[in-house]
Amino acid sequence: MSSGQDAGRFNSRLAILMAMAMFVLVVDTSLMNVSISAVVKDLGATASGVQGAIALEALVSAAFILIGGKTGDLIGRKLAYTLGLIGYAIGAVAMTLATTLTAVIIFWAIIGGLGASLLLPSMQSLIHGNFEGAHRVRVYATVGAAAAIAAAVGPLLGGAITTFLSWRVGFLLEALTIAVVLIGVRLVKDVPYTGDRSIDLFGSLLSIVGMGGIVLGILLWQEGAAYVGATILLGVIALVGLGFWLVRRKRRGKPTLLDPALFSSKPFRTGATGQLLQQITLGGTMIVLPLYLQMVLEYNAFLAGLSIAPLSLSMFAIALLAGRGVKRRPATIILFGFLLAVIGLIILVPLVPVATNGWYLAIPLIIVGSGLGMLVSQLNNYTLSPIAEERVSEAAGVNSAAGSFGLSFGLAFAGAILLAALASSFATLTAQSTVLTDDQKTQVTSVLEEDAELMSNTGLEEMLADESPETSAEVIRINSEAGPIALQIALFVPILAAAAGALNALRMRRLPDPAPSSGVESIVG
Repeated sequence: MSSGQDAGRFNSRLAILMAMAMFVLVVDTSLMNVSISAVVKDLGATASGVQGAIALEALVSAAFILIGGKTGDLIGRKLAYTLGLIGYAIGAVAMTLATTLTAVIIFWAIIGGLGASLLLPSMQSLIHGNFEGAHRVRVYATVGAAAAIAAAVGPLLGGAITTFLSWRVGFLLEALTIAVVLIGVRLVKDVPYTGDRSIDLFGSLLSIVGMGGIVLGILLWQEGAAYVGATILLGVIALVGLGFWLVRRKRRGKPTLLDPALFSSKPFRTGATGQLLQQITLGGTMIVLPLYLQMVLEYNAFLAGLSIAPLSLSMFAIALLAGRGVKRRPATIILFGFLLAVIGLIILVPLVPVATNGWYLAIPLIIVGSGLGMLVSQLNNYTLSPIAEERVSEAAGVNSAAGSFGLSFGLAFAGAILLAALASSFATLTAQSTVLTDDQKTQVTSVLEEDAELMSNTGLEEMLADESPETSAEVIRINSEAGPIALQIALFVPILAAAAGALNALRMRRLPDPAPSSGVESIVG
């Protein structure tokens, strides 16, 4: 295979620049998660609106990542890589200058999400084509380490920047980092695509409608919009239709968006399913906890990031330890990982209403992070090991799409459950109140039907400034009880996902351990 680098020379500058790009990709969502309350305040938006934008960004990335990989094949991997970086830079600059939530949705969530869908698969192909042998393994390890470090320090870094400077400064630093990476694009040698250049347009459309429809339906439910069931049903039908379409096209010898024969491998199927469930667990946890810390405990972004640090740091540390010299079967480690995540999340549930500070959450978050770290160390390797070299890039794209879809689903579904539970709990507690009048109870119920919003007690006090002290105190009491109840219920989204992951891991243990193919070591190294 030709390469942009001979066996004796390692292009450390290019490796560092690609690691920087990956770092920005991962730290971007962490910055948004820990900055929710600051973004809400500065833009005059709602927590559910900002949360919806976070889920939408992950959704766009998931819905288009398979198409992004094919686009790189057609227009050139280097051009796709460059356009992906530019898309992300546009999103970061827009966040620096945004004055409305609409700008965030258009530029950060949609354009930035499209940038990620181009950047991730093209970066993988470019690493594969610009480095050889041990150098290639070294670069994949460097880029993987950058992602792990970003996941570990992202909440702390984003929280500190948001609290002591501004959340806008965080995104400005992202834009500057991407600018440095773009300047170094000249170091990248393009990797030509030699396969079939035909396009499966209908398969591409089905993949967008399928993954997009399900998560969009959940976002519509979260916002109280109409046609929720129809949108989700459309997504499900499209995904089922995509499966039949791919099989039919393959039998007729026509080009397909992805090769359905990939799914004939049981390790690949169970591994990709595990990746999906791991990301639902992570996404659900990482949207619920920042909301709890910032809206209920009224932490600033730095304290919220500090409180989440036990999860991210333990995840990083265990991922490193579990990836080196562990003698147990990968399927067993994956099973232990999901079980630890279930245990830690279940311990969190009774702590939510009694916790007065983030230290209450430290031990269960370490347990959850340790479980997720085990999964991070093993799942990609397990999933891609049985795949032949010529199909590794395609398989990795499917695996990435499963992860991105799981993350967006977890973010959207946990958020939607949170708001639905909040509305139900608030309405129930309001109806039971002996302080509020019947008219006030009717008014509260009417407001909740239009927009359920998780709000801090301080924010409520400002809204209730014109009400009597008794009424104000009663509404704040109800909010103090309803918020934790809603958060407890929302935690069952990641709990159930992790439990399903454990059941899936039991299936893995009944299979023989997959033997790695010659092309996989460079992808998962």
